[in-house]
Amino acid sequence: MSVLQEILSANKNYVSNFGDKGTLAMPPARQFAVLTCMDARLDPAQYAGLSEGDAHVIRNAGGRASDDAIRSLVISYKLLGTKEWFVIHHSNCGMEFFTNDVIRGLLANSLETAALGADGFYDVGTTPGSNAGDSIDFLTIANQEESVLADVQKIRNHPLVPKNIPIHGYIYDVTTGALVEVPGAAKAGAAS
Repeated sequence: MSVLQEILSANKNYVSNFGDKGTLAMPPARQFAVLTCMDARLDPAQYAGLSEGDAHVIRNAGGRASDDAIRSLVISYKLLGTKEWFVIHHSNCGMEFFTNDVIRGLLANSLETAALGADGFYDVGTTPGSNAGDSIDFLTIANQEESVLADVQKIRNHPLVPKNIPIHGYIYDVTTGALVEVPGAAKAGAAS
């Protein structure tokens, strides 16, 4: 069942209350960017106190510092003036429940949605799969603190990232809503 009509109805309501949001400036008013996970339980506007137009929010599976995420951060700084960045992963992330080998195997077996059981993801599909995932690094997570620290370091050490931008590293706790600073991230992401 599609949610298309629900989305269009919600949009119609949004349009009727849009007000002067069409005059918001393109650069983010609070001059910062957040790289975080696409998980539906995370609402960066809520946990970071954002209003429309305040900040850039870049989302992907795991909130990882992929080449595309770094591309977005560089554009955010170079063309739109952000001066501070946050890397925010979260507890109970789906990226912790599989490895590259697991997802590659699942995709090779079937392109249908897998199921999650007590022992991890397993294939329930009957249609053909594809080995095209064999060349993809899915950037899975074995340890949240280590992945945040690695992502902060990856961004900090990228040749297109200016040294004067502070990069903060946090884990959002999905059970409390708290942002918890990752040990070592402040030092790794410090501006110089």
